[in-house]
Amino acid sequence: MRTAVITVASSARREHLERQRRALAEVAGDIVRVEAWLDETPPDGVRDAGTRTLHVPPGPHGFRVGEGRNRAAGAAIDAGADLLVFLDVDCLPGPELVPAYQAAARATPDALLAGPVTYLASVQRPESATDLPFLRRPHRARPALPVGETRAATAAEYDLFWSLSFAVTPATWGRLGGFHPGYEGYGAEDTDLAWTARERDVELRWIGGADAFHQWHPVSSPPWQHLDDILRNGATFHERWGVWPMGGWLDAFAAAGAIERRGDGWARVR
Repeated sequence: MRTAVITVASSARREHLERQRRALAEVAGDIVRVEAWLDETPPDGVRDAGTRTLHVPPGPHGFRVGEGRNRAAGAAIDAGADLLVFLDVDCLPGPELVPAYQAAARATPDALLAGPVTYLASVQRPESATDLPFLRRPHRARPALPVGETRAATAAEYDLFWSLSFAVTPATWGRLGGFHPGYEGYGAEDTDLAWTARERDVELRWIGGADAFHQWHPVSSPPWQHLDDILRNGATFHERWGVWPMGGWLDAFAAAGAIERRGDGWARVR
């Protein structure tokens, strides 16, 4: 099964990208590698031999993460990939991530496949993929099945889909239609993809053993630096689906007096 690993990247995550490249070389050397660069300018000095690099500059409102993944998927399919593995630039692949996704794709080629994600602590900076299984601590918000086991998600569990790590066959990618192009900047594009899958009867399947390990970086909760993105992308999601995503963050912003409800929407007040 010819497998492509797809990553969107920027200069702000260069160290994370380099660590991911090394881990992939350890655990999955025989892959099609596609990186979409999201900065305003093309990558300078970070191109990787053997990697197809695309430049997808920002739109008026910020990085076009979904569009970067869409174009990278198209390049991977053009290169003959039978399986598309999407791996966020912050994520390292566990030793069994690619084999587990491959086995699941053979068994359920029409499904959207999602493996567990471990969030590494700030002091955990593994330099070898062989160290990763010892750091495994899957996020408790999502199913984390034993190696070799898979199961279909319930309808409610589609909200737990994260685009940090997932895989699809090209045929299933075609059924989904890729990420919706209406999202720029931070938030909502992965939930939109999951809801599209549910609407189109594409099974979401949890894949034991396809472990990814999210490298630490500073965050804020709620993410104040993304407030405007969340309001804009949340409004796009509401227009498409009739509900607002990221409700916990919206409630936190409202409690802090930064936004307020106005009719069916939210508006910034400071």
